[in-house]
Amino acid sequence: MTTLSFPEAVAAVCAPDTMFELVDADVRGVPMKVFAGTPPSIRALFDLASLRGDAEFLVYEDERWSVADVLAQAGRIGAMLVNDLNVAKGDRVSIAMRNYPEWISSFVAITSVGAVAVPLNAWWQTDELAFGIEDSGSVACLIDSERLARLGDKAQSLDCTFVAVRAEGELPDGVKLLEELLDSEATMPEVEIEPDDNVTILYTSGTTGRPKGAVSTHRAVLSALLAFAGRAAVGGLTEPPTEEQAAASASPAFILAVPLFHVTGLVPVMLGSFVSGARLVMMYKWDPERALELIERERITNFVGVPTMSFDLIESSSFAERDTSSLVSIGGGGAPMPPELVKRIDDEFGNGRPGLGYGMTETNAYGPQNAGNDFVSHPDSTGRCLPILEMRVTDPEGNVLETGEMGEIWFKGPNLISGYWNRPEATAETIVDGWLRSGDLGRIDEDGFVYVMDRAKDMVLRGGENVYCAEVEAAIYEHDSVYEAAVYGLPHERLGEEVAATVMVKPGETLSAEALQEHVRTRLASFKVPSRVEIVTEQLPRNASGKILKREIRDALS
Repeated sequence: MTTLSFPEAVAAVCAPDTMFELVDADVRGVPMKVFAGTPPSIRALFDLASLRGDAEFLVYEDERWSVADVLAQAGRIGAMLVNDLNVAKGDRVSIAMRNYPEWISSFVAITSVGAVAVPLNAWWQTDELAFGIEDSGSVACLIDSERLARLGDKAQSLDCTFVAVRAEGELPDGVKLLEELLDSEATMPEVEIEPDDNVTILYTSGTTGRPKGAVSTHRAVLSALLAFAGRAAVGGLTEPPTEEQAAASASPAFILAVPLFHVTGLVPVMLGSFVSGARLVMMYKWDPERALELIERERITNFVGVPTMSFDLIESSSFAERDTSSLVSIGGGGAPMPPELVKRIDDEFGNGRPGLGYGMTETNAYGPQNAGNDFVSHPDSTGRCLPILEMRVTDPEGNVLETGEMGEIWFKGPNLISGYWNRPEATAETIVDGWLRSGDLGRIDEDGFVYVMDRAKDMVLRGGENVYCAEVEAAIYEHDSVYEAAVYGLPHERLGEEVAATVMVKPGETLSAEALQEHVRTRLASFKVPSRVEIVTEQLPRNASGKILKREIRDALS
């Protein structure tokens, strides 16, 4: 097979009359490139998937679900939402559960009846869960036992109907059990859905201390899905698969090792499996030994996770004993991949090649991607993207910089969110004339390779999780003994960064690191709790304007 250059492959894949033909369009008043063949709604995507019928789709523990099984349950849930809970088009419906098959069928149901799916972070604690439900105005919430227990009495004060999934024992007053609400004969209600109707609200941590709900339309999610598929097609032309890779890819299978409430798990992995026809093997929770067992047993072809997960696989005591020859791609996103890890993946997996994507919740996970030989030769780059996504680099005033100059990375394309739910000021700050400001600093070289150099936002990227310092600082300041605090990231071999805090106690007060950590743990998800805590009695260093000098503090501990 002839190998094409990247520009040649893009031109071939996006040519007229192809699946990924690009045309000019006006999207919410902004001119941009779109895929001519974009389906009208996500519901249409599920209708196409229904043609696979009895083909196996989900594997969860000892359960095996066909495409027909998932869509039939989704139809029953959709009927329940509309007929029993009076959910109307545009209403928000939350999903608060770990990765269960019902998570997927619930998402299919919610989005197929024209409602807006609101996946809640399953690691959130009581106040965080309540905030997500209240802020989104969710009229219903499909919730598992763990999240229901976490909400406790708080659920009674929320104007939301709770439907329990995989629940055992007596349910709180007013909570309905999913199985008891479903009509075995019911099918998905008919509804008209437009491409620019809202379809998801995904919460992303905010620098103001409260998460922001990123709103996407059907067009945005579908554009991202097609872009991922198109970029894969380009990769097949620039680096044709070996016979072994082609044979493995004939029966594609993804392992779902990341949460479905994350944009990575939701869009490229779960929804991407509906597009590609891949089987989806779901993990109850991340465990590298279990992942290797499933990779071998289920002949997994694609592993997608944060880089720390790839590191965990290689470092596992059973790695050498497991057959990972079915893997053709080991990659993901959510954090930079150290060049040494890129090399180890390429060296230590038989047929598998390293890959990385640079996307955000706000881009529906799609952005530049790097894989295979390009990644090995450019291990510090996050790669290139299809022309459906425009990119530029600007100075602090928004002026476009020359090729190779470092500044803030901006995106424009139909895969972007339309804004933040009920946050017009945050929307106006982030989206300017159709361009989304990433808050990341980087450069783009003459070949289109993107290099992310630093973050403009006050954020710690811990194992693929965004931890915004202001949110953690707000929790720390609730402790009576705290005078002032600074939260920042420190380098960590496995996680990329760990959350650290330097805290000044009030005069005459004492406070241990353990007590402070426990205080934060009762208020925030565990991944936001500082793993390094320094307690001091002197005021933290500040600049002339009174701003705490976090870099100086961090450098003293690094």
